[in-house]
Amino acid sequence: MTTDVVMPQMGESIFEGTITKWLKQPGEPVQKDEPLFEISTDKVDAEIPSPVSGVLSEIKVPEGETVEVNTVVAVIGDAVAGKGSATREAPPAAKQEPRRAPQPAKPAAQAEPKAPAAEEAGGTEVVMPQMGESIFEGTITKWLKKAGDTVQKDEPLFEISTDKVDAEIPSPVSGVLRAIQIGEGETVQVNTVVAVIGGAGDASGSTAVAQSDGSPTKEAAVQSGPSTQARAAAPPPAAMPAPAAPATPEPELAEPVRSSPLVRRMAKEHRLDLRRIQGTGSNGRITKEDVVAYLNNRGASAAPGTQATRLAPPQVAPGAASEKLAPPQVVAEFEDKLEPMSRMRGIIAQRMLESRQTIPHAYLMYKVDMTRVVRLRERERVGFEQRHGIKLTYMPFIAAAAIEALRKFPIVNAALEGNAIRFHGSVHLGIAVALEWGLLVPVVRDADRRSFSEVAAATADLAERARTKKLKPEEASGSTFTLTNFGVFGGEYGTPIINPPESAILAIGGLKKEPVVRTDAEGNDTIAIRSMQQYCLGFDHRLIDGADAGRFMTAFKDALEGWSGEIG
Repeated sequence: MTTDVVMPQMGESIFEGTITKWLKQPGEPVQKDEPLFEISTDKVDAEIPSPVSGVLSEIKVPEGETVEVNTVVAVIGDAVAGKGSATREAPPAAKQEPRRAPQPAKPAAQAEPKAPAAEEAGGTEVVMPQMGESIFEGTITKWLKKAGDTVQKDEPLFEISTDKVDAEIPSPVSGVLRAIQIGEGETVQVNTVVAVIGGAGDASGSTAVAQSDGSPTKEAAVQSGPSTQARAAAPPPAAMPAPAAPATPEPELAEPVRSSPLVRRMAKEHRLDLRRIQGTGSNGRITKEDVVAYLNNRGASAAPGTQATRLAPPQVAPGAASEKLAPPQVVAEFEDKLEPMSRMRGIIAQRMLESRQTIPHAYLMYKVDMTRVVRLRERERVGFEQRHGIKLTYMPFIAAAAIEALRKFPIVNAALEGNAIRFHGSVHLGIAVALEWGLLVPVVRDADRRSFSEVAAATADLAERARTKKLKPEEASGSTFTLTNFGVFGGEYGTPIINPPESAILAIGGLKKEPVVRTDAEGNDTIAIRSMQQYCLGFDHRLIDGADAGRFMTAFKDALEGWSGEIG
């Protein structure tokens, strides 16, 4: 008996998903509710558990493919039958002419056989994947391998950009990249052949880089092997001059360096050799933090034999040669270049433009004395962390004050629906989180029905899962009021853009000590040092009047300055 595994519907408005990683391979046993594969939608990334226990008999949709919900992506057999079941992967689509009319991707069971020419040559065609039902073309933004390079199955082969996502596309097989058919920057329709991979031992295969018209470039003539030209050009060891001084050898790699496009871009900008950086991410993956730490630890000194930075020559005073020299200053270099906008950035730009064009934004700024909250947090933070296992930040104080003000003035929590006003029955609080690849707004649902400690725990949990791509789609949509924290980057205040269909958004500025004039009951003025913070309310003036906004901000200010709530 077998069980079909389908692409789940991860939200009411989500109709497709991209399989980004298979966590099991055909023939492997899997337990019910054990993570089986990872998917990515236009809302979140998530791990999908197995619906039953058994053996993964067949993978019908490979990594990088986008399919509609309820599409069968795999088959699980029972533990006994699964052992003897044949395992196979979807054969590659037949070779097609570039820029043909868009056609939907076929399921693996109905895939066309490879073109005879490809079979005779022993090569596997790599095609532009269809990353969504409504996506018919993609742009190759970067090749991660060169013609002649060895590539492993599932190793990132090239990067693409569509109007929905930016993604790394893995190699469908192991072997040698014999030909690149489509160059960087080229946009082609789905199922167009973009490269050909030969067998791992296929040293006699063609290693040509094709131009956009399909003809090989002059520099990429057919070689008898992927490294023949390199071997011919290299002198024998005896003929090579001995180095004047010992050089630091380049580390030998057992496997490719694992990193993200952002990390590789940083390495290119700083002229870094990623092989010299120790990765702390999953399976040794190099993260942005690893690169930053490497730059900080290295200071201004570049590794031997590299040109990571341009150094200003140190100034040495006469007779001071024995003194320890201060490290030379790093001079940043600018590069004149034009990079295409990522699809995610394009979507953000489009939505922000629509918000500004359709919503008449108005702003109101208040300065709040946070001294009482600062002292309370400092006094209670250790005990709070011991009781609840999370750090006590300022965000739950701000969220609680906003919720209290929203209770008093529900118009700020409302939304326009045509010519009517939708008053929401709950406060679904959005908390904007800045990510390496964009901006996401996780939602604390029914925040008005939660205690202080519950809001604090939910906020910390959602922010962490947003950064690790573990959010569920419903956890990143449906907010009725949003908080966005400009202050975390040091800004005092900012004027935020409303997140439709919401009608208001509250920006949090930086917290800092300032001299403040305080007047006592008898009218005497004194100057005191207080912890002050700027807040800016952006609101839809079609729905919210300035008076309503002012009353809301006054209630918010009073709740923080006169804090009397329990923190649990």
